[in-house]
Amino acid sequence: MPIAYYITHPQVRIDANVPVPEWGLSDIGRARTSAMLDQPWVRSIRRIVSSGERKAVETAEILGRHLRLEVEVRERMHENDRSATGFLPPAEFEAVADQFFAHPYSSIRGWERAIDAQHRILSEVDTVLGTDDAADVAFVGHGGVGTLLLLSLGGREISREADQPAGGGNYFAYDIRARRVVHGWRPIDRLAQHRDD
Repeated sequence: MPIAYYITHPQVRIDANVPVPEWGLSDIGRARTSAMLDQPWVRSIRRIVSSGERKAVETAEILGRHLRLEVEVRERMHENDRSATGFLPPAEFEAVADQFFAHPYSSIRGWERAIDAQHRILSEVDTVLGTDDAADVAFVGHGGVGTLLLLSLGGREISREADQPAGGGNYFAYDIRARRVVHGWRPIDRLAQHRDD
């Protein structure tokens, strides 16, 4: 049973003076990604596909070096486009993110609409899986579009109730042939189940 793993990058180095897509992993994020390499589910991965954002690429490259796999970059796997606002302080960001999920057919403060971001990430995943569904594949990306993907794959309406736990560095698993979610978000760096959605 080939599995698709959607992995979100862990903690990043936040810099309000740098565009968000150019943020890289923090020391904690790098340590968590390295800890992920010891998890049993990682061993079966035979293909790695990443968003083009720096934090995702850095996560994917650590995984790729470990598995001796090249990382395929797909630019359209990026996080929901929030360039209209740029960096927002955490409390303000969370409030806008709540609105993003609550009103998927509206652009909140110029952000990409949730429904459009969902269609985009689903299209990218479908395209990749359409070229090879015989092996386990890791998609490395972001929490917002990852949540939208998880909801779509599970046949659920867009809402924030399935959002990944704070901090990033989580993954969910999807049975490609059976077309069903195997489990919801779990932390990348330990065996304990964090949350199943």
